[in-house]
Amino acid sequence: MRTLVTVAQLSERCPGLSQPAIRWLLFKSTENGLAQSGAIMRNGRRVLIDVDKFFSWLDSRQQRAA
Repeated sequence: MRTLVTVAQLSERCPGLSQPAIRWLLFKSTENGLAQSGAIMRNGRRVLIDVDKFFSWLDSRQQRAA
């Protein structure tokens, strides 16, 4: 079962990411690969984030930086 959260809920789960930082990642999602990862679900203006896919995407970015 997928775990979908809002920006505020994701920020609570990961204190190192503020809400503005998450919103910036969402704004740039087509450029940074987040949209292609399948982690974002949009229903009108409501944005939900798949937690597992988001952290997989984040881990892949960390591996590239290393």
